Amino acid sequence: MIQTAKIQSKLPHVGTTIFTIMSKLGMDYGAINLSQGFPSFDGSPELLSLIHNYTKKGFNQYAPMSGVPLLREKIAEKTYSCYGVGYDPEEEVTVTTGATEAIYSAITTVVRPGDEVIVFEPAYDSYVPAIELAGGIPIYISLQPPFTFPWDRVKEKLTPKTKLIIVNTPHNPSGKLFTREDLTTLAKLVEGTGIFLISDEVYEHIVFNDQKHQSLMTHPTLKARTFVCCSFGKTFHITGWKVGYCLAPKELTAEFRKVHQFVTFSVVTPIQYALADFLSKPEAYLALSDFYQRKRDTFLEAIQGSKFTYEPAEGSFFQILSYKAISDENDYDLAIRLTKEIGVASIPVSLFYHKRNDHKLLRFCFAKTDDELQEAGKRLSKL
Repeated sequence: MIQTAKIQSKLPHVGTTIFTIMSKLGMDYGAINLSQGFPSFDGSPELLSLIHNYTKKGFNQYAPMSGVPLLREKIAEKTYSCYGVGYDPEEEVTVTTGATEAIYSAITTVVRPGDEVIVFEPAYDSYVPAIELAGGIPIYISLQPPFTFPWDRVKEKLTPKTKLIIVNTPHNPSGKLFTREDLTTLAKLVEGTGIFLISDEVYEHIVFNDQKHQSLMTHPTLKARTFVCCSFGKTFHITGWKVGYCLAPKELTAEFRKVHQFVTFSVVTPIQYALADFLSKPEAYLALSDFYQRKRDTFLEAIQGSKFTYEPAEGSFFQILSYKAISDENDYDLAIRLTKEIGVASIPVSLFYHKRNDHKLLRFCFAKTDDELQEAGKRLSKL
């Protein structure tokens, strides 16, 4: 008798992501896809042509494991220009295959079996699987609308086993921003401990109403223990390129790179050179907040006649809408129904909670053309 090998899943509770499910459903029903977080418009033609130029010039072999030196220098220059914080491009900047890889590699760097990791939810869906693959134990802090950070509850959850806290600002899915007071309070909580931090800052340049992105790197106590993870995909409308980077102090980066080199080794070479050139045009990212604030406002104006209620997003390219005045359905069922019946795909916010907390909220991505946003608003206003 031939015995068949049976795999024991390391992630038995993980299935197909809601983003994949809703995007496919949207395609099947010809819906306007405001679900998955990617723009429906392309990146800069100049940036696209730069890749073509570098591939023709023969920049097609492996890049250095930590990233093309010129790109790392440009990242360090951009970071200092935006935040007044210095990182050594040689020893403290690493180019990664998107921010998701940066987050995974950072978690794997510091988390060992039995370590506890504090996660604020609603949370991006890659955090907890990475923690579990490293043998860590997620400790959930559930945020309630309007999604302010309950630091007293965080303090209660800290134990000698706490190894890591993951934060995300601007926050997906809520669009909430960290304040300076949040940074100060977090610094007091971790000072004198062995706790590390990962700061998911992929929407750093998408901040509204003249507010300022409060990066963890700008607080000395936090910078010393933080892996700051960023994304070119979100910044330059090129999510499919999957290029990001991680900023961390020298000692943290040295260990981070030990993991990174065996997860992906190096990132696509011509893309790195193209991005290095394009970073010489800071207006490309400095204008992003105004660009997306107009998109947000276009969407909100389009639903003015609807029964949805909301607080305008403070950042990111997502807007949460409450449908309490429309339906008693759970958010998953309503998201499916709206995709099929009115042709607008969204994401149920309960799927960002491990216990599927249903606050009657849907998340809509407004990184779409104005025509798509206006038409989606018309359809949603009929409910």
